[in-house]
Amino acid sequence: MGTTITHCGEVGSGNITKLANQIIVALNIAAMSEALVLGTKAGVDPETIYKAIRGGLAGSVVLDAKAPKVLARDFTPGFKIDLHIKDLQNAIMTAHEVGVPLLLTSQIMEILQTLKIDGEGLNDHSAIVHFYEKLAKIEVKRKD
Repeated sequence: MGTTITHCGEVGSGNITKLANQIIVALNIAAMSEALVLGTKAGVDPETIYKAIRGGLAGSVVLDAKAPKVLARDFTPGFKIDLHIKDLQNAIMTAHEVGVPLLLTSQIMEILQTLKIDGEGLNDHSAIVHFYEKLAKIEVKRKD
């Protein structure tokens, strides 16, 4: 269990906060995936890209947790794509109920659904990179 406790408000506020977290995590993994696929396709070592940007504004806990998994081609689940789909479905449903458009969340949801159809539902959500790799016909990995 975590050591930091933040009171989020009335009953249900914690759930909304969790949904907000899941949106940001999914979109961060997608952004990381796009960037690493671009760099790899352009001939730049993706590990070098990761090391160069992790200390700057683009750096994040998500980047530090997921980029090494992608580079090592380790998609053993820490958080499964299937579970992320469930959380984003809840986020989109809640957003519709309160009148908030979630344009980027809807896009990452379709990416996750595509991965699920491709048999990736039980993989770690860092496997989002597979969607971009397939489109670019390149694999992001450490150079040997």
